[in-house]
Amino acid sequence: MNDNRHTILCVDDEENILHSIKRLLRKEGYRLLTASNGVEGLKILKENNVHLVLSDQRMPQMSGTEFLAEVKEKYPDVIRIILTGYTQIDSITESINKGNIYKFLLKPWNDQNLKLEIGKALEQYDLIQANKSLHEKVLEQNEELKRINENLEMLIQERTKDLEIQNQALELSRAILEDLPVPVIGVSVEGMIVLINRQAQSLSKSGKSIEIGKRLSDYFSNDMEKTMEEAMISGTSMALKGYRLSGTSYHIDLIPLSGKFSGKGVVLYLRKDLGI
Repeated sequence: MNDNRHTILCVDDEENILHSIKRLLRKEGYRLLTASNGVEGLKILKENNVHLVLSDQRMPQMSGTEFLAEVKEKYPDVIRIILTGYTQIDSITESINKGNIYKFLLKPWNDQNLKLEIGKALEQYDLIQANKSLHEKVLEQNEELKRINENLEMLIQERTKDLEIQNQALELSRAILEDLPVPVIGVSVEGMIVLINRQAQSLSKSGKSIEIGKRLSDYFSNDMEKTMEEAMISGTSMALKGYRLSGTSYHIDLIPLSGKFSGKGVVLYLRKDLGI
């Protein structure tokens, strides 16, 4: 694998081993760092972003097992490979347990095999990092989704509360309309009666009770519809006098709807003509 982003640290107390590894990996495109012991290796790790550590097992002061155990604790993402001789086979199990070794290689090594194992190890490193990045991204997306759901739930609660208030206001408005002591009639722009309160329900014209769904012209003369049209066009209230319903004379105020219902209809407000 030729990828100059990868940095390899080789730790061995034998200078000729470090030179051999340098010559072997010179053309592979890696950034190669070397140390003669574990203490020096830990210092280099602290100062550099290392992806793979290749360490000898038998070294003075600190064995490869001890060194890689510290690497595992302080830099768990670093891939760890240990070099060991045939006479050090017994230390392999300890190395695997303490340092969580990715692989151990025997000395003397085969150059081609060593390059192949290092390339595979770095591929493993990239795969682990990609999976880690993907996992972190999924966690971030899950957190974002959680925040969105929480905000949506809060918004739904607010909307639900608003609807409850609106429904209560609507029910109260209907109750107030029903209990008004004067007749009220709602008429659409087409001249159809769409609303009457309790007082209006008791009214009649020529024996015909005022009902929702009937036309205004069924109960009133043509000048009523003409006045209604004028009120909607001008947006101002109009008044007519002397209409008899159920044997009583009424003054009628025609109040046009406003806002988004402007031009869609009027409300008739009937007041008894006390002068008759």
